[in-house]
Amino acid sequence: MARTGKDNDTLFLGIVGLLAWVVPGGGHFLLNERKRAVVIFVTVILTFVVGLYIGSIGAIDPVSAKPWYVAQLMNSPIVFFLGQISTSGHFPVYGRAGEIGQIYTSIAGLLNLLCIVNAVYTAHLRGLDEARA
Repeated sequence: MARTGKDNDTLFLGIVGLLAWVVPGGGHFLLNERKRAVVIFVTVILTFVVGLYIGSIGAIDPVSAKPWYVAQLMNSPIVFFLGQISTSGHFPVYGRAGEIGQIYTSIAGLLNLLCIVNAVYTAHLRGLDEARA
């Protein structure tokens, strides 16, 4: 993908970062790192789903567990909608199951945040390499 100019690089980095957030591994997929993208997707989604299985959707609590919720939001925008569903009160969760579910889903989000940063940084380095060539 030929890019020229600082504006195009910024736009491309933004697209890579946004895609990496919307679909875990999507930024790496856009950069033609297919195997890494699949590993990231499976790891983040599996960790998140295990957290939901352990703690139910009630583990996503945007009202009384805001720090956990912010970390969970790094998974994907879908977490926002799951948070809206969980605030309806139909999915109460108590005790260790809820805490462990919060931990798993938050760790998945923070892991995805690392992958987002890596995808944007990799795209940035490739842009510099193209500029030097």
